[in-house]
Amino acid sequence: MEESGNGRAYSDAPTKHQDGITDVKKDEANSQDGKHELHPASQYEDSQSHVHCISCLSKTSCRIVRSRAKVMNILIEKGRPQEVQSIFDSIIEGGHKPSLVTYTTLLAALTIQKRFDSIHSIISQVEENRMEPDSIFFNAVINAFSESGNMQEAMKCFWKMKKSGSKPTTSTFNTLIKGYGIAGEPEESQKLLELMSQDENVRPNLRTYNVLVRAWCNKKNTVKAWNVIYKMVASGLQPDVVTYNTVATSYAQNGEASQAEGIILEMQNSNVQPNERTCYIIVGGYCKEGKVKEALRFVYRMKDLGLQPNLIVFNSLIKGFVDSVDRDGVNEVLKLMEEFGVGPDVITFSTIMNAWSAAGFMDKCREIFDDMVKAGIQPDAHVYSILAKGYVQAGEPEKAEEILNAMIKTGFCPNVVVFTTVINGWCSAGMMEYSIKIFEKMCECGITPNLKTFETLIWGYGKARQPWKSEEMLQIMEEFNVRPKKTTHLAVAEAWNATGLNKEANRILSAMKNEEMACKTDREDEIPVGSLEKHHQKTGSIFPNQVQLPNLVISDQKGSGSATKRSWMVLRETDFSLESSWTATRSLSLSHSCTFGARSPIICQKQPHGQLGMYSQFAHSCPLGVFLN
Repeated sequence: MEESGNGRAYSDAPTKHQDGITDVKKDEANSQDGKHELHPASQYEDSQSHVHCISCLSKTSCRIVRSRAKVMNILIEKGRPQEVQSIFDSIIEGGHKPSLVTYTTLLAALTIQKRFDSIHSIISQVEENRMEPDSIFFNAVINAFSESGNMQEAMKCFWKMKKSGSKPTTSTFNTLIKGYGIAGEPEESQKLLELMSQDENVRPNLRTYNVLVRAWCNKKNTVKAWNVIYKMVASGLQPDVVTYNTVATSYAQNGEASQAEGIILEMQNSNVQPNERTCYIIVGGYCKEGKVKEALRFVYRMKDLGLQPNLIVFNSLIKGFVDSVDRDGVNEVLKLMEEFGVGPDVITFSTIMNAWSAAGFMDKCREIFDDMVKAGIQPDAHVYSILAKGYVQAGEPEKAEEILNAMIKTGFCPNVVVFTTVINGWCSAGMMEYSIKIFEKMCECGITPNLKTFETLIWGYGKARQPWKSEEMLQIMEEFNVRPKKTTHLAVAEAWNATGLNKEANRILSAMKNEEMACKTDREDEIPVGSLEKHHQKTGSIFPNQVQLPNLVISDQKGSGSATKRSWMVLRETDFSLESSWTATRSLSLSHSCTFGARSPIICQKQPHGQLGMYSQFAHSCPLGVFLN
């Protein structure tokens, strides 16, 4: 066993066959013979808890328990550790006694799921059942504590393991070294390496040194990491591509992409071939520093290294050039993709769509979408959300609603953010009846509105000069168990104030203050009861955050045979000037006759013009066809 730290418990070396899970039923059917017979339930007060099979009571090997243990291991191997608990529970519910193997496997499964609160419970059950832990169980416990960062308990288990006569293996030490790395204590990891040299039964291997290198790199100490590599070489072991990639990652994350690229020379001197990950680390590092042209230069260098850039590398480059508004760079990357025979995926198209949308050119954005569909690439929820948000920002809520309907029709369930975005669009247009229809459709689809949804509707009714409906939203929020915040009450107060009814506005503020006092909240955050005029003078805006569109939460997406996180694909919130919104709100408050806030949650005079200026060259000089293969 290379390392129990990976969460696998190989006690009885389960056979890997596809029908392993169904074997449980076969064994249950065969359990009616003699020794697998269950004691009659009438002999116990609680048949569920106290009925045991004869084999389990006589401490002989029980076929059912062995079979379940095998299934539990298979589930872990298949990447389904969350199902292991139910198999373990079925052992007890069936009147059987779990074996040490099943406890070890359960602990491994829970560790993979990071359910560390169960560690002590499992240890207690093993002790209560007077089981003698073996080295595999000790390793599983050490790994669980190490993964949780609780190195005090991990080391306590280590010494207990030695005292029991079980000999720690190299894998045991590797797990502890990794644990101290997770806990941010590489110095302790280094001490364990020295401790290994004093033990005749263990010897550091390549993984030992790689884990220690990672521990130092996680602390941004590449000097110490190189010292470990030198010590590795002195011991007769040669660094591999994992070793060098670990150091390269540290350089790239710390804004030293050029240093990361320099590691390739070290790799060549050691006869280690860089791989695709090496290249992605370096390209990603340059893009992170805004040196996209350096990243592109390195991709050309990959040819000389005999490496093929993958789609993740190309998408990173496209994202970098889009962010820097470099049309020629995008074109060059797309041509390079064609040369390497790498086709675009949904991320490639959505990145370019996002650029057009942010620039306010929705016709171009829609054309990219259409060509993506023609290319046979299925749009995902993120692509639809780009279109919906873009149309709302462009003041075309009807088209945003069309996108919403298209999502539902094609089987994509819009999330709360997309629904709220479309609601915001209709609120901006002052058409609250359409906003409410979207709200109702949202509820029909089983999507629960959140605080942002309600605050958007409150803002919309205020803009439509219907403050009583804004206040009604507070009651609807209670029905959905959505707790209003201070900003919510302030939005309702501002809605009343915009119609000239300051008395009603102060009533809302007074109620808010009373509620705060009742809940004994922090008095520093209390809003003084008085005119909204005074409050405006202190804060600049009673409701500054409502008009911002919430960010979209993006899940992992898969490309053509590759998976990548699209954290950089998160849609940016529209930025608004608090000073300008205060000025608009104050003048409206004084006039008592203008519409609420005079501030749209989407259309902002400053930001779109800034974007147009930024993207104008990109938009007007970049033909659509250049983005298509």
